[in-house]
Amino acid sequence: MLTTTTPEQLFHPAVRPLLEQITGRPGDGLRVAIAAPGGYGKSAVLGALERCYRDAGVDVVDAATLLSGGANPDAAVLIDDAHQLSESALHRLGDLAAGGLPRLVLTHRTRPRSATLKTLTESMEPVLLSPLDAAQVRRFTAALTGESPSTAIAAKLHLRTGGVPRFIERLITGTARASQEFRADLEALDPDVLRFLVASEAGAGRNLDLLCSLLDTDRAGVSAIIDDARATGMLGTDGELVPLAEEAVRTLSAVDRRLDVLQQLVELQLRHEQPVLELATSLLGTGIAGVMVAAGFETAAYEALPLDATLASTLFEAAAEAGRPAGELASGWARAAALSGDLDTALRLSDGLLTRDDPAERAVGATVAATVLAHRGELTRCAELYQWSADGSSLAFAAIGLFGTGKAESARALLAAPAPRAVPTLLAGAATRMAEGVGDSVSGSATDALSTLLGAAAMLEPAGTSALLPDAPAALAAIVALHSGELRLAESVLTPALAAGTGGKLLAVRQRLLLGWTAMTAGELGIAASQAQVVRETTAKLEPRDELFLTAMELGLARRNSDIPGIRRAWENAFDAVMRHRMNLFTLLPLGELVIAAARCGEHPRLSRHLEQARTLLAELGNPPLWTVSLHWSELHAAITMEDNAAAERHLAALAGTADFSHYSAILFGAARSWLAVLGGTADPQEVVATAGELHDLGLRWDAARLAGQAAIRTSDRKAMVMLLEAARQFQGRSNSGNTGNAESANAAADASILSEREQEVARLVVDGLTYKQAGDKLFISGKTVEHHMARIRAKLGAGDRRELLATLRELLDAPNRVEG
Repeated sequence: MLTTTTPEQLFHPAVRPLLEQITGRPGDGLRVAIAAPGGYGKSAVLGALERCYRDAGVDVVDAATLLSGGANPDAAVLIDDAHQLSESALHRLGDLAAGGLPRLVLTHRTRPRSATLKTLTESMEPVLLSPLDAAQVRRFTAALTGESPSTAIAAKLHLRTGGVPRFIERLITGTARASQEFRADLEALDPDVLRFLVASEAGAGRNLDLLCSLLDTDRAGVSAIIDDARATGMLGTDGELVPLAEEAVRTLSAVDRRLDVLQQLVELQLRHEQPVLELATSLLGTGIAGVMVAAGFETAAYEALPLDATLASTLFEAAAEAGRPAGELASGWARAAALSGDLDTALRLSDGLLTRDDPAERAVGATVAATVLAHRGELTRCAELYQWSADGSSLAFAAIGLFGTGKAESARALLAAPAPRAVPTLLAGAATRMAEGVGDSVSGSATDALSTLLGAAAMLEPAGTSALLPDAPAALAAIVALHSGELRLAESVLTPALAAGTGGKLLAVRQRLLLGWTAMTAGELGIAASQAQVVRETTAKLEPRDELFLTAMELGLARRNSDIPGIRRAWENAFDAVMRHRMNLFTLLPLGELVIAAARCGEHPRLSRHLEQARTLLAELGNPPLWTVSLHWSELHAAITMEDNAAAERHLAALAGTADFSHYSAILFGAARSWLAVLGGTADPQEVVATAGELHDLGLRWDAARLAGQAAIRTSDRKAMVMLLEAARQFQGRSNSGNTGNAESANAAADASILSEREQEVARLVVDGLTYKQAGDKLFISGKTVEHHMARIRAKLGAGDRRELLATLRELLDAPNRVEG
C-alpha cells in the first residue's frame, strides 16, 4: 500500500466524490467495486477510504473479520484484491451483501474475474482506475520523494512507466529492489501470459496468427490471454508493453523460458515464410545455436540488408556462429560487410567467392572485391574485376575505372559494346549514366558532364543504403563541379545524397569529406573543419581514398589559416596518405593541395613522381581542360611560392590554352595573369580588384581575398593599398565600410595576409610577451633582426605607436578565417 501519498496528489477523479461523501456523510450507504490492473493504486485508494471512515468514527473491517462473523453490523467493509478470494468466500460475501452491508467497498483486478465475483460486482457501483497522466506523475513523485521533479523529468518518468504508480515507485526507489520485485512478478505469472509478454517484447504482440500458433489456442483464447496480461499492469492502454516492464521482461525473465519462446517464434515464422528480422534480432548475443536458429539469422540478414547493412553483417556472423557454414553465407555477407564499411571482411569473403563453380557467386565476389579496391585507390585492378564480373552495372563501373586511369578508348569501347541481358534496375541505369558523365567530362563540356552525373545521383537516391558502389554518383558530380567552379552544385548534390544514405556507410565518409572540401574551396573554413572533425571522431579506420582527401583537406585548412606549424604537421600526414594511394583522375584535387603545401615546406621534389603520373594520365586522356585547369592553377601557386618564374610562365601559358573552354577556366587564367603581374610589380590595382571580384563571384572567396591582400602589401601607393585591403576584407566576408576610410583604419582592420611568414612568426612571439632578444633566440636570428621585422610590420599596418601595434597584431593573429600570407 502506498501510504505516503495523499488523496489529492494521487487519485483518479472518480475517487474524489467517494472521499467527499465519507468525510461529509459517513453514515450514507456506499457500495463500490474499484477495478484496475495491478499496480494502479487500488490498495492506496482503499487505504485512503479507510482513513476517512476512521476519522469519521466508523469502524472498518476486512474480509476475514466479516466472514468470521465478528463484524459490527454498522462497520464499513473494505476488501482489497477480491479477485484472490476463494469461490466459497465470494459466495458467502455475496450472500452477506444481498442481506445488508450498507457500506461495502472492494477492489479487484480486471482479470482474472470469476463468474461469482462478476455477479457480486455487477450489483455495485463500478469505478475503473486509469494510469496517471504526466501532471499526476509529477505530484505523485513529489509525494514519494519530498521534491517536485521538473516537467521534463516528470514527462520522462511518465513515458518509461506508462503512468503506473507501482512502476514509478520502483523506478524511484532503486534498481536492486525494482529488479527483485519485477522478477517476483514474472515468476508468479501464468505460463501463457509470460509467453505472450516475451513475444510482445520481441515485437510479435500484435501478430494474432503467430500468437495462436505459439500459445496453441484460437483467437478468442489469445484475446483472453492478452486481457490477463493487461491486468498485470505491464501493458499500456495502447496494448504495448510499458517500457520499464519491457526491460524487465527482456532482462529478468528466466533465460531458458525466454529463449524457448523466441526460438519457437522464429521457427514458426520461417515455417510460414514470414519476416523474422525483429525476432532474430532479439536472439543476438544469446549464444543460442541450431539449424533453425541459424536459418533464422540468415533469413533476417537478407531482410536487413536493404535497410541496415551493419545489422545484416552482424546477423550473417550470428548465423555462422549458430552453425551455418560461412561459405554458404559468403555471397550476402560480403555485400553486407562492404556496405557497412567493413572492407577487410568483405575482401576476405569475396576472395573466396572468386574460386566458386557457380558463375553467379563468382560475379558477386568480383563485384564486391572491385568495390573494395575502388575505395582503396586501386582503380586498375578494380576495372579488371568489374569487367570479369560482366553484368550491366559492373561494366559501366569498369568504364569509370578505365576513364579514371587514362584508358578512355577502352572505356568507350566497353560502353559501346552490346550490354548483356540484365534487369534494368535503378542501379544499372545510374551506373551507365555515371560512366557517360565521366566520359563527357573527358571529351565533352562541363555542362554535359554535370547534367549527366546529377541525373545519375537523382536516379539512385531512392535506392538509398542498398546500392553497392565504387563511388557515389553525387561524389563524382561534386568532383566535376569542383573542377568546374560550380560550388553551389557540388553542395546541392552532396547534401541530399548524404541524407539519403546513398551507398550506405561505405560512402557516407566520402560524401561528407567532399562537402567539407566544397566548403573549404568556398572559404567556409569553419564548416570544412567541422566536417573533418566529424569524420575523425566517427570513423575508426579510414580507407586510403578517404584518408587522402581528409589529410589533404586538413592541409588546405592549415594553409588557408596561415597556420605554419599546422601546415608542417598536416603535410607529413597527407604525404603518407598519397604514398598509399595510386594517382587517378579523381585525386587531382588533393594532389593540388599537396603541391602547394610541398612548395611552402620545401618538399616539392618528393611529389615529382606523383606529378609526373598525373601529367601522363591527363596526356593519355588528351589533356581535357576540365581536369587540367585545377592542377595548372595549383602548380602555378607552387611555382610562385618557390619563386620559379619559368615554371609559373609555363602554367600561365597552359591556362591560356584552356581559357576558351569555360567561364571558370577563363577566370582562372585572368587570375593567374593578375598574380604574376602582382609579383612582378606591374599590376593595376583596379584590374586586380576586378579579377578578384570574378573569383569571389564564382564562390572562391578565399582566393579572391588572398589575391587582393597580396597585391596590397606589394604596392607602394598608399591609396591603392587601402583600396585593395578593403576589397580583401569584403571578399573574405568582412567590411570596413563603417570606418572613416583613412589609411590607419583600413590597415588596422587588415588581415594577417599582409604579413610574410617570417613576419607572422616574429609578431606572434612579440605579442606573447617575448623581448626582441628572446624572440630572436627562438627563431635563431638576432634581436636586431627582430627589431627590423617589427619596424616593417609597423609600417605595413600604419600603427601610430607600440601599444597600437600590439593591439592590431592581436586582432590580426587571433582573427578567424585569416587570409593566407
